[in-house]
Amino acid sequence: MSQSSSGYGVRRRAVIGTLGAGASAGLGGCLRRARSIAGWDSMDPVSLRIKTLPADSDPYALHAARTITSWYRAAGIDAQVVPVSEEELLRQVLLNKNFDVFLVRMAARQRDPDALYGLLHSQFADARGWQNPFGYADLDVDEWLETQRRSTGDRRREAVAELQRSIARSQPFTVVGFPDEIRAARRGNYTNWQSANFRSPQGYLTLGRIVEGTAEGGDDADSVLRVVGTDRRATENLNPLSVEYRRSGVLTGLLYDAIGQPTPEGTTPWLAESWAFAESDDGPRATVRLRSDQTWHDGEPVTAEDVAFTYALLADTSLGSSEGQDGETAAETRVPAPRFQGRIGLVDDVRTPAADRVVFQFGDCSPRVATRAFTVPVLPKHVWQDRTDAVSISGIEVGSATEALVTNNIPPVGSGPLRFVQNTPRESLHLEANESHFLFDDEGTGARPGVGPPAFDRLVLQVVGSDDAAVGVVADGGADVTGTPVGADTVPRIGRTADLGLLVQRSTSPYVVGYNTQTPPLTNPRFRHALARLIDRSHLAAEVFDGYVRPAVRLLEGTEWVPEELRWDGADPVTPFLGTEGEVDAARARTEFRDAGFQYEDGRLVRGQ
Repeated sequence: MSQSSSGYGVRRRAVIGTLGAGASAGLGGCLRRARSIAGWDSMDPVSLRIKTLPADSDPYALHAARTITSWYRAAGIDAQVVPVSEEELLRQVLLNKNFDVFLVRMAARQRDPDALYGLLHSQFADARGWQNPFGYADLDVDEWLETQRRSTGDRRREAVAELQRSIARSQPFTVVGFPDEIRAARRGNYTNWQSANFRSPQGYLTLGRIVEGTAEGGDDADSVLRVVGTDRRATENLNPLSVEYRRSGVLTGLLYDAIGQPTPEGTTPWLAESWAFAESDDGPRATVRLRSDQTWHDGEPVTAEDVAFTYALLADTSLGSSEGQDGETAAETRVPAPRFQGRIGLVDDVRTPAADRVVFQFGDCSPRVATRAFTVPVLPKHVWQDRTDAVSISGIEVGSATEALVTNNIPPVGSGPLRFVQNTPRESLHLEANESHFLFDDEGTGARPGVGPPAFDRLVLQVVGSDDAAVGVVADGGADVTGTPVGADTVPRIGRTADLGLLVQRSTSPYVVGYNTQTPPLTNPRFRHALARLIDRSHLAAEVFDGYVRPAVRLLEGTEWVPEELRWDGADPVTPFLGTEGEVDAARARTEFRDAGFQYEDGRLVRGQ
């Protein structure tokens, strides 16, 4: 570099350093002249768009997003809320990564720490689905995620604690809280409403039937469980792999069986009769024995080949048939399912030594973690093997998707305790009991305690336009229960209506604010950390959720895995709110963002181009 250009570089850095120190707003003209000399012709205002659901899709999300937006604006950020339908929101966020910030309820997650692996590991930064939708990459986090997989006891607890400390500092997402799920149920036809967990498919299998008073015909009439809700997607698409149609897998979980089911104590056999682990040089190995005489809803037998096919399909829905235009190998162009990747990634190999036995070879993980891989839906090979071709639009193949990912899968063919009868898109779905299911054999020997064959012959889902309308249908006797949770504003009506019971259950699906860490300025962890300090969870709990939420700061909140110093105790111990009682302290907020490397111009947060 010449002396003259070097001198210019020194002067330019000096000027930029002066600007970064934060000159007085009254020197606006001088600042503009200085920026021109420095090569900064303009300063970009920081602008964020928060995508969330409209009020008719979620009783809290839009209100919460607007409140958070007001706090962003108080800190000088140009922020706006963009309401988007749930199907389109999940498509934009999980498939296309087209967002700055989103606020949604995450899908219900297992409370095992390994659930964080697929959510945050950098190997999934470019993946689609709930696998790292933030595009987040942190080598320390990767190390702790991998360590906890292969560790047990105190070592695993230490790794999980360090993992959560790293996440708390870098804030790829900000947890708001775990809402209470509110439902209305009629007392007349079924029992056990209060203990039934409707966040899980098995919750519908714990209901008891009241024979006396059964509508239309008593003992000889078919019993119908009438469910009403606001989510129309199950009436249009029953593909368990479709991210944009699956925030909840409750209904597809009744249509499809998994090898095992998650419980608070771990994973328990379901479609499997049993499994046994042994150590090998390559990691844990499990031999799974399937229940005998199980069939798909079309009468075909369920075999080990179906299980092996399922795991191959979820790892690559093209089954290795894809090849890049430049001759890349199939492994480089594989099309994994946008769901279940974190769990499928535990499996290195699957063998089928017999029709009722499957041998799984796992990678470097503990047996307890390995059993998470058993909780994916098993699919019939004879139905899904013809869905491995690349999707084509007007004859042009779309390499990032296969037919398995885009089919609506109606009618579905599963092996679960319920089977498909008919659907009317956007209006209704009819299912019926599958009496060939193992739950009907000797009262479901070996299944989870308290879970038995359906207490109803048919399940009918009706779709309405709002929470209030859903409660009205139950109140008028047109349904037995609101299948989707309703907002707190419906509680008074439920409480004063005869024959209605109020069901309130703590959810495992938290509201989170997610950040696109691959888009500036959200690439800056200090900026995300400052954003997290603009969220007052106590205010949101009182003013948005009417108290029907448990404020939280960790996804594992409420479990033994969160160290004491990271737990919510009325405030966030790592990113406390920059204000009091829902009011942002603008001076403190400006200091926080300046410390993160940003500046202010005319009251607006800005960054240089």
